[in-house]
Amino acid sequence: MMKNRYQDIFHQIEKDREQGQGSNKNSHLLIIDGLNTFIRVFSAVPALNDDGMHIGGVTGFLRSIAASIRQHKPTRCVIIFDGKGGSARRKKLYPNYKANRANKTAFNRHKEFASLQDEQDSMKRQYGRMIQYLNCLPVTTMAIDQIEADDAIAYLTTQVYNKPDNRVTIVSTDRDFLQLVDNRVSVWSPVKKKMYTPDLMRDEFGIDAKNYLLYRAITGDKSDNIPGVNGVGLKTMIKRIPIITEYSELSVDRLVEYVSGLDKKYKVHEILEQSGDQIKLNYDLMQLKDVDISGDAKMKIMHIAQDEITKMDVLSFKKMFMVDKMYTVIKDLDTWLSSAFNPLNAYRSL
Repeated sequence: MMKNRYQDIFHQIEKDREQGQGSNKNSHLLIIDGLNTFIRVFSAVPALNDDGMHIGGVTGFLRSIAASIRQHKPTRCVIIFDGKGGSARRKKLYPNYKANRANKTAFNRHKEFASLQDEQDSMKRQYGRMIQYLNCLPVTTMAIDQIEADDAIAYLTTQVYNKPDNRVTIVSTDRDFLQLVDNRVSVWSPVKKKMYTPDLMRDEFGIDAKNYLLYRAITGDKSDNIPGVNGVGLKTMIKRIPIITEYSELSVDRLVEYVSGLDKKYKVHEILEQSGDQIKLNYDLMQLKDVDISGDAKMKIMHIAQDEITKMDVLSFKKMFMVDKMYTVIKDLDTWLSSAFNPLNAYRSL
């Protein structure tokens, strides 16, 4: 039975090779925004083991990445977490960056914890245990001190895996990644169940993916405590600033120059002209295409990303699985492991 399962996997790999989809382990990179995924599933997945211990964060995360791997069929999976300290560069640019994220409210929507401290303790425990599980799987994990996952993901996408035959799928609900979308890079939103491609970007937003960052710089990002320009939304931009709908990339300076040359018939033109400095700051805070990180951080990212893929350690995974009594959530462990992770394990030798 196991032999036939492996034969099917290798037959699929050979088929992908013939179709030009899997000629090497870096042909299709699946990059998962680790903390974004963990918080999302921890908030939404109520799960207890037989001892009454909360395991929803761990099981939800593992099931989520397994589903992503089965759906997108990558040749390599990289899971990236925020490094300790967050983004030193952004905090220097804007000291109030993410200042609104002090953890004063509960994440879990099912109110399963006696107190906020209990929830935070459970999050830390499950997060640490989740990393131990990931170390047993044929995936690459990464966290670089003083570097946000956004920057590491962007650097991997634009500078490391940037050849024409390197296809990249980013899994995250963070809209900042949409600025990276092009003919080679797609973004999958697991909540909206949408794959953002250049065509979908234009259909959904009415602008080219190249100008998505400029639109975000104008409207701001409340989740990161970045204020937008008051009174200017996407519909107003498209109607009163048609240049933003063009296919060529529009810079902040070009936008300000454009509205400065208009007769100010509409208030929005005056507002944008006066808000140039704010838009430039927002643009610098949000932009991911020209990642400003240290040479040492870049070397660490390249080293980890290009290192050999971890061989799947089924025995250690099963031992932890039984200790944690996760069989209450994942019923058929052998099938679950083989269907998602055996293909990645097979690509190790390519």
